[in-house]
Amino acid sequence: MNLSWKWLADFTDVSDVDIKDYCDKLTLTGSKVEGYTEMGAEIENVVVARILSLEPHPDSDHLLVCQMDVGRGEPVQIVTGAQNVFAGAIVPAALPVAKLPGGVVIKDGKLRGVPSHGMLCSMGELNLTTHECPGKEENGILILDESFAAMIGTDIRRALMLDDTTVEFEITSNRPDCLSVIGLARESAASFGRTLKIPTPEVKPLGDGDKVENYLSVAIEAPDLCYRYAAKVVKNVRIAPSPMWLRMRLAAAGVRPINNIVDITNYVMLEYGQPMHAFDYSQLEGNAIRVRRAADGEQFTSLDSVEHTLDSTMLVIADEGKACALAGVMGGENSEIKDNTTTVVFESACFNGASVRVTAKKNGMRTESSARFEKGLDPENCMAGLLRACELVQLLDAGDVVDGTVDVYPAPVKATKLPFEPARYNKVLGTEMTEDEMVDYLTRIGCVVKNGEITVPTYRADLGCMNDIAEEVLRFYGYDRIASTKIVAEATEGGRNERQQFGVDVENALYGMGIDEIQTFSFISPKYYDKIRMAEDDKRRTSVVISNPLGEDTSVMRTTALPSMLEVVARNQNFNNENVRLFELGSVYLPTDKAGELPEERHVLTLGMYGDADFYTLKGTIENLLALAAIKGATFKAVSADAAFHPGRCAEVCLADGTVLGVFGEIHPKTAENYGFSQRVVAAELNFDAIFAARKAEKAYKPLPKYPAITRDFSFACDEALPVGSIIAVMEKAGGKQCCGVKLFDIYRGPQVGEGKKSVSLRMTLRAEDHTMTVEDAEKITKKVLFLLDKELGLTLRG
Repeated sequence: MNLSWKWLADFTDVSDVDIKDYCDKLTLTGSKVEGYTEMGAEIENVVVARILSLEPHPDSDHLLVCQMDVGRGEPVQIVTGAQNVFAGAIVPAALPVAKLPGGVVIKDGKLRGVPSHGMLCSMGELNLTTHECPGKEENGILILDESFAAMIGTDIRRALMLDDTTVEFEITSNRPDCLSVIGLARESAASFGRTLKIPTPEVKPLGDGDKVENYLSVAIEAPDLCYRYAAKVVKNVRIAPSPMWLRMRLAAAGVRPINNIVDITNYVMLEYGQPMHAFDYSQLEGNAIRVRRAADGEQFTSLDSVEHTLDSTMLVIADEGKACALAGVMGGENSEIKDNTTTVVFESACFNGASVRVTAKKNGMRTESSARFEKGLDPENCMAGLLRACELVQLLDAGDVVDGTVDVYPAPVKATKLPFEPARYNKVLGTEMTEDEMVDYLTRIGCVVKNGEITVPTYRADLGCMNDIAEEVLRFYGYDRIASTKIVAEATEGGRNERQQFGVDVENALYGMGIDEIQTFSFISPKYYDKIRMAEDDKRRTSVVISNPLGEDTSVMRTTALPSMLEVVARNQNFNNENVRLFELGSVYLPTDKAGELPEERHVLTLGMYGDADFYTLKGTIENLLALAAIKGATFKAVSADAAFHPGRCAEVCLADGTVLGVFGEIHPKTAENYGFSQRVVAAELNFDAIFAARKAEKAYKPLPKYPAITRDFSFACDEALPVGSIIAVMEKAGGKQCCGVKLFDIYRGPQVGEGKKSVSLRMTLRAEDHTMTVEDAEKITKKVLFLLDKELGLTLRG
């Protein structure tokens, strides 16, 4: 919102305040100032001048030598090449040393040997356009009206009303009342303790017996979307350019002047914050206005000549046969004000803010009007805005205002009333304001405090509770006046809980293993499930659907993090990264069976690798994490049911009690094809919550062994289907406390062991804690191992 300093002066006097101090004060009281601009600041030493005489240049067929009256006694000679000038013309003259927009400097000089003491200026050289100076020649010297005759020698900035300053405000969405000159004047007066003057618009009766009822009737068919609709009729309209003062005020606010009728609607919108619209009465069918919902598929062409297809969620202003405007957004081309318009209907209404925003967004339109309506305007402001528009019509002699007003207001808004609680405000704010101070601050913004009750003005819909009132009195009291105090509370030491610390430990361990962390979104596309070849009847396909997604690719909350990891792995491969090892500690969301209940959020650890990593690299990583958590007895069980993984290179991680911690393995070739992998990729998805629950929080110190170890090698021929892990588990069971570990060091498959068989070789490490183990001790354990293997698995040493 751009505020003209001169326009502000119509309502409150802050002329004695320095502009920088003004900006600082308004920012401190809650109306944030982005900056200010001094209009015409680049123009110096340019005055209003009259051409006394002109004659051709002696050495040029296109230059003219002008004798100028610049209000300084003796005439000044200026040479110009413009052909639209004439004796008696009033023009802007730049006198040495003058400055013009763009850094142009005008000095004394000679043109073809003839001295020239300045330059005559065009509109463009003064940074003006035909909108500010209608009817003027765009490419020649700016010829001013004879009304400027009394201003010869006057600074052109003052003459053309360029000696103004505009202040740019950033208005928050809860303060639509400040999207107006009056609203900002109210804030200015309240901030500086000045008097606020808001004149009541006066429309003089025409008195010719004509009534608005003879022209128009209004019906609101959607009162939930239109709270009030008021209208007046102006006949004998005289379309013409607006006077300079009005044009320059609009220009200062960043609005392009067009003609008097259109300019009046824009002027009222800026001054009162009440968007208005004007219809060509001759284009309205049936002498009626219907505020209704659009029909599905209804066609509408807006003022900018763009066609729109409407639906029943949108509100339109219609006559008996067609939609004439999109309510609160933009008028229609079919009722546009034209140069031959003779009768207009002025509309001043209040529409549902959410409806206006949705309509504007669906149609790809955002206007000054919609920007105001969508924030929620005050229905009580409609009539004041309408009367001000008609007052301006009479002031500009733009037409004859027909007596009477159509005002449809189904449910008048009621002022909010709140208890006045000074002691509570001081307690909340930590201040010691007096009751009189608070009453003064509230009165400044239009509140009425009486008998322990605050009546809030309808234009302040943001004031609805005690905290709002406390904030209002504080912003005028001054945030900088609040005394600094020590916090009166018991300090608590911050830190991580056990789960958070365990997560950090896991992350640090993975960093140490050369694995990089990634972060992905928890919302994905349902197509991700197809890419990992998830079964159609897999319950994980049932996901939480986002009601307002950014797009189809982010429309559901993921139930598995594997697709997100594979997407990142694929992206790294596309970037030609040779060796990649990644992990993510994220969340998945599992819907519950109860309607309306929040989904279960489960934390998962996902791993993805390719390049110099394979199945056993990933298995070793998982074993290291289990060791970090001090989880013993975990086993790896071959599985083939998960279609995302290779059926012969996939395993589940299981606890001794059968709890599944997760799955890992090589990605299935068909899944790899879906992601465009050109090499083997291994991945894992582990239940982090289950790992945390199974961890051994208390870790006992174990000293380094004092006595040497003995190793024994075993080779067995067994069925291909027998997991090596089962053999190792039996051997560790038989070895008891003396067994320090069993490792596989060779697997052989071939004709010597037969089809469907394999030969596995394992090394068992033995050590006693209290003495040096002898060969005899080792032999006893060996016999026990062989006995238990034969008993439980039917295995004997290979001959």
